[in-house]
Amino acid sequence: MPDFATSIERLLTQVHHWDEPRWRATATTGTRSQLVRDLVQRLADLSAEAESRPTRRVPHIHDLVLRDQLRVLADDLLAAAPSADLLVRATTAVDETRRAL
Repeated sequence: MPDFATSIERLLTQVHHWDEPRWRATATTGTRSQLVRDLVQRLADLSAEAESRPTRRVPHIHDLVLRDQLRVLADDLLAAAPSADLLVRATTAVDETRRAL
């Protein structure tokens, strides 16, 4: 089984020092900030699924806050005691985002 915690730490390490121009840089599809915002929303949706509650849109505050949003949503997902399948989907989403950045 993939290790979600390791994958998320790798991504956080990769982006922790980014300033606004780096967030706005073009990635494989869209900007880097858009890719990470999409991942943040995906993790929120997976947490909702793990907790059997409806999904909600995650507000976009500022690109420089994305790292913090990512950390909080990753912690929320782990706290929700997700199934193995859900963790695999979350890890895959994180790894795909890292590669696309």
